[in-house]
Amino acid sequence: MRPFHPYYIIEVLPALIPYLLVTAGIVIGTVFFGSLLGILLAAGRIRRGRVARVIANLYIYVVRCVPSIVLLFLVYYGLPEFLNVFGVDINNASKGFFVITTFSILFAAAMAEVFRSAYEAVDKGQREAAVSIGLTEFQAFRRIVLPQCVRVAVPNFTNALINLMKEGSLAYTIGLIDIMGKGQLIIGQNQGSYSLEVYLALFILYWVLTVVIEKGAGLLETRLQYCRRTIA
Repeated sequence: MRPFHPYYIIEVLPALIPYLLVTAGIVIGTVFFGSLLGILLAAGRIRRGRVARVIANLYIYVVRCVPSIVLLFLVYYGLPEFLNVFGVDINNASKGFFVITTFSILFAAAMAEVFRSAYEAVDKGQREAAVSIGLTEFQAFRRIVLPQCVRVAVPNFTNALINLMKEGSLAYTIGLIDIMGKGQLIIGQNQGSYSLEVYLALFILYWVLTVVIEKGAGLLETRLQYCRRTIA
């Protein structure tokens, strides 16, 4: 058996780090589109309209039952075929498009629950009191409800973001070269040698990303709490 070479972990890191931009791009794109869809789903669950609530509940239920990798393959292989029926050709679309589409669908389901629970955690009496003193519904939501929703949502949003970052490593299965994809290429180029060292390097990078996200969320929570005390 080939001996373990710790030094190779350091050697391979410079080859992996540039692909952090690809991983970050996937995460940012997914958070943007997934959050927008999540807001719509949360609104559907909160509003009294039966049709919107049923659609939102069905979406969340179905998406939660599908493994990430299965949905990724369904989108990658199935979406072009489906759109071809309507004369839309996306066969030449970048792999990043399919990855962001897939994980936006998944992230939206998680965000719908995060946003809904955060909204329902705010006492409705505060919004009613704000409206009673002359604020419009939008002003009451923006000034009173939204800041409190953000404070409540940050921990759950952070957990969902970390899970998204880790599950995004599945993108290499359709050929997208992010840090995981680059790691697989390096292992292949070495004919399977140094696999353990490469995976340990990937472990370090994902651990650093997780710590950065957690620290950033902690700073945001601290800032929001400071603003809350200042206003009070």
